[in-house]
Amino acid sequence: MTLATLADVLTPARADGYAVAGLVCLGWEDMRAYVAAAEAEECPVILQAGPSCRAHTPLPVLGAMFRNLAEAASVPVVAHLDHGYTFEDCKAALESGFTSLMFDGSRKPLAQNIDETAAIAEMAHKAGISCEGEIGFVGYDQGEASAGTDPDEAAIFARETGVDAMAISVGNVHLQTDQSGGLDEARIAAIQEVTDVALVIHGGSGVPAAQRRKLATSTNICKFNIGTELRQAFGSALRASINSDPARFDRVAILKDTHDPLVEATRAVLRTMRAP
Repeated sequence: MTLATLADVLTPARADGYAVAGLVCLGWEDMRAYVAAAEAEECPVILQAGPSCRAHTPLPVLGAMFRNLAEAASVPVVAHLDHGYTFEDCKAALESGFTSLMFDGSRKPLAQNIDETAAIAEMAHKAGISCEGEIGFVGYDQGEASAGTDPDEAAIFARETGVDAMAISVGNVHLQTDQSGGLDEARIAAIQEVTDVALVIHGGSGVPAAQRRKLATSTNICKFNIGTELRQAFGSALRASINSDPARFDRVAILKDTHDPLVEATRAVLRTMRAP
């Protein structure tokens, strides 16, 4: 069994100069392909259940799916709750077998975010699992605007919460469908100067591949969350399968056609997070 905590995979990543992918899961087909890709690349992987995934599939089912894949995997697999918004969300994930909890208090005042994140980190650590928090707000493409992470606030947050990893807002946005943007490397350096914790980039699909590799190998950023980029790959493969024969109706046969293309797309993503 290679079920791992977030700390288990990020500690060596930070020490050895690479990043681990936090891959947003929506169903069995994508999570299975993600593990297959990680095995092919011989690297750890973080399977993430975010709000849209949890709205579709109950946490206990997701926990069982993640753990089933981990038990058979040849690489470390983290079962990670992404964007838990309440203590109850995080507690339910812990009880469902998750090995990592991400509490998102980024919309709340700093003191409240610290207090609530610290309580969840304490709960996680008592159970032997990991906790990720967020300071600054990562916005959404064509939606809510971001609020950049203040380095001084990040230092307080990291020190007072005891999180294993800290998500930061440095020009990244969720749901970006191209890589036309880029991260603020000066702000990243300023945050790293005053903190000593693994850093996380949400909205990693919008970060150019070359910058991902540069930051993964030269900074404390050791986790990039990737969702949109791989959802696009899955959608393209699904569309091609359906359109290949309008008379097709068997969902198992159709979804099977998405596996190999998604594995290849995921392998390409994983390679952007380490030195060539």
